[in-house]
Amino acid sequence: MRFAPPNPLRIADRASGLNSLSVRSHNERLVLSLLLQSEATTRLEIGEKTGLSAQTISVIVRSLEQEGLVVRGEAQKGRVGPPTTPLMLNSEGAYSVGVSVGYRNTHIAVVDFIGNVQHQRVMPHKTADTFDAPEALAIEIHQAIAGLSESRQARVAGVGLALPTPPIRSGPDHDVLHRYLEAELRLPVFVQNDITAAAGGESLFGTARQLQDFLFFYLGARLHGRLVLNHQIYNGNSPLSYDVGVLALERALPAGDPSAARLWEQHPSWPPMGPALADWQQACAESLIKSTQALLQFIELKTVLLSSFVPPEICIALCKLVQQEIPFVNAVVGRTSVAPKAVGAASLPFSSRFMVN
Repeated sequence: MRFAPPNPLRIADRASGLNSLSVRSHNERLVLSLLLQSEATTRLEIGEKTGLSAQTISVIVRSLEQEGLVVRGEAQKGRVGPPTTPLMLNSEGAYSVGVSVGYRNTHIAVVDFIGNVQHQRVMPHKTADTFDAPEALAIEIHQAIAGLSESRQARVAGVGLALPTPPIRSGPDHDVLHRYLEAELRLPVFVQNDITAAAGGESLFGTARQLQDFLFFYLGARLHGRLVLNHQIYNGNSPLSYDVGVLALERALPAGDPSAARLWEQHPSWPPMGPALADWQQACAESLIKSTQALLQFIELKTVLLSSFVPPEICIALCKLVQQEIPFVNAVVGRTSVAPKAVGAASLPFSSRFMVN
């Protein structure tokens, strides 16, 4: 299968208020997986890629159309033979909530079936590296879902939790938080490591949608990496990260510098920071380059993908530095710049309930 997302810690399907989106057959998941990975696909292409018969495909497509998960595009003319009608996911067919517990903030994102962010909320932490407000989080999720119309609320497939490993310094145990939210929200909750979730979000919704193999980096408080081979995300044997992230830049700024607070907020650009920013960018780029070069000794890769909540211009500059040093590798910026880990978390219910694992 083109995209096999990482298995969440909890992956079993179960019926919720969304009865039509409960347990699906393998063939239905196969078709939905193809549609999730491409903007439009014809019945003929589905048959070529899956080996399913035309009759089976027609039955599945008809069922998915009736459920509102799939819609037809405009007929494609100008080819030999009769016009072909592409099939695509209905963006309003399902919704998901993603939650990412970070170093300074907890992000909540509601996304539609094709990854568009419908609502976003931010919960600042009282102090860095702490999270002690599961009750407030449940309220924020309820309010985020309430931002959808009543008919769309009925199509929420679940909640994804992107949590750091190891857990942040102060906060509830992952299993405790998972069980609490599931009981409070009355929705299935799926848990995954935050960096792995971000990589999965880019694979499902973002720049890596058509990539089979790539090296994924997430630039947050620290710099983290994941290897993706044949659409499988590999975590490695330890939660290794590099101290060249936003936290390192914050430490490098003079005490009381007002720019420090803006580092953790989503802005289109950062204010001038003088030599501190240039030195930090160089150190971050060196870590990206060294990690990539070390891996290339064993595996042939053509793409390095950098995802982050920092301004796109910063990520673009870092990718250019990597490209200059390793010209045969394509260094690209992730598409999901609005709360990437939360959007990745939102992909978990979709991958668990609709895709072939």
